[in-house]
Amino acid sequence: MLPGLTCIWQVSGRGDIPFDEQIIMDLEYIQQRGFLTDVKLIVKTIPVVLSGKGAY
Repeated sequence: MLPGLTCIWQVSGRGDIPFDEQIIMDLEYIQQRGFLTDVKLIVKTIPVVLSGKGAY
């Protein structure tokens, strides 16, 4: 699978989420991938990036 712009764990806690949970969320994304899922993730990404929460 090619890497994308963002993913579920990046909008759900970023660095605060343990690596093994990040992998589970990546697999969840692969199963749910689609245009609507991508749009939702992009919309959720904006406030996460602006807040800086979970970033190192």
